[in-house]
Amino acid sequence: MMSNLQQQKEIIDVFQRRYATKKFNPERKISEKDWETIMESARLAPSSFGFEPWKFLLIENPEVRQEIKEMAWGAKKTIDDASHFIVILARKNMTLENPHIQHMIEDVNGRTFDPESRFCQLFDDFQRNDLQLTTERALFDWASKQTYIAASQMMTAAAFLDIDSCPIEGFNQEKVDAYLAQNGWMDPKEFGVSLMISFGYRDEDIKPKTRQSLEEIYEVI
Repeated sequence: MMSNLQQQKEIIDVFQRRYATKKFNPERKISEKDWETIMESARLAPSSFGFEPWKFLLIENPEVRQEIKEMAWGAKKTIDDASHFIVILARKNMTLENPHIQHMIEDVNGRTFDPESRFCQLFDDFQRNDLQLTTERALFDWASKQTYIAASQMMTAAAFLDIDSCPIEGFNQEKVDAYLAQNGWMDPKEFGVSLMISFGYRDEDIKPKTRQSLEEIYEVI
């Protein structure tokens, strides 16, 4: 059985190994079981109020990858050779009026959806008053923040499996949204693109990590 000290070392070693890989080996592919594990880590990610405001699109078609590459400058170095390429969508207008919230409460959590219930009123007050999520953009940004939690879990799970990844924000959101919508892969009234991630096996040497010291970013109050 692994000791606590060994577990601590393993965790830090995995994060030292994780690297935003820019060059992947096109000959190496992620196994089906490993990919299922990575996706399960995304499915199990926490979200605000447990409402899971996300969807994951696995882009396997080479022609689609090429077309996305023209709109995503941040993916140009990785999208061709990555074993798996994911586009993560964030839900729009995640208020009590959104049918997805009723679906989560009733179909997933097995509870009765009642807009007047204490839980729903707490959620409504949280959005309107605590975070002031009163515009479509603010609501989308709030949902998008949560997709980054799932993305982080996916990349960490991959690193534990010795699989590399690269998160990507460098894309024209309006163009990618329109492209996915025109092809019927995304309803633009319900979703928008949040970020992308390339996964695979690195074909480059990693560089030593450069980070601020813990003293610079951590304070005990």
